[in-house]
Amino acid sequence: MNRNNAYRISILGILSAIIFIQTMVPFLGFLPTGFVNITIIHITVIVAAIVLGPIDGGIVGLVWGIGTIIRAWTSPTSIIDTTVFTNPFVAIIPRILVGLIAGYIYLIFKNNGKHKIFGMGLASAVGSLTNTVLVLVLMRLMYESTLASAYGTRVSSLNAVLLGIVGVNGVPELIAAVIIAPAISVAILKSNKFLDK
Repeated sequence: MNRNNAYRISILGILSAIIFIQTMVPFLGFLPTGFVNITIIHITVIVAAIVLGPIDGGIVGLVWGIGTIIRAWTSPTSIIDTTVFTNPFVAIIPRILVGLIAGYIYLIFKNNGKHKIFGMGLASAVGSLTNTVLVLVLMRLMYESTLASAYGTRVSSLNAVLLGIVGVNGVPELIAAVIIAPAISVAILKSNKFLDK
């Protein structure tokens, strides 16, 4: 194994470990609100996708998804965790897609120096939206009665509640991702130029 591959694997291992810790410890990776957690974990997945590529980003997303299921079973932090986030379709698939989609978007801009930072920002925005939208859509499709009961509303009003969650949770998550993920990614790539080849 050459030095570059060894370093890439070590970065992947470090980011995966960070994700797992963020998933398990409140306020390191998510802010419990009692209804839906506001997450900042997606930023680590997006950084992995930009720095290491879409496949490694997807792997880090997978670690996040598995950690989400474990946390939902062992120490739920919201009223819907044990019902909704023990389902792999909700907990894992959107997390993997965050890394894959963000990584492939960045690849489009990677070799264009003028637009590289823009590509990182766009990858961060779309990656963040991927998680928010997919999780809420899957929740809506699979658990409408549970959600309506948990949020104290009628099924017919559930779409409005979920749109409110997008505004309250999704927008701050997106803004945080667009600001933080490119800054961290640039720092890592500048210190390890071979990762961006």
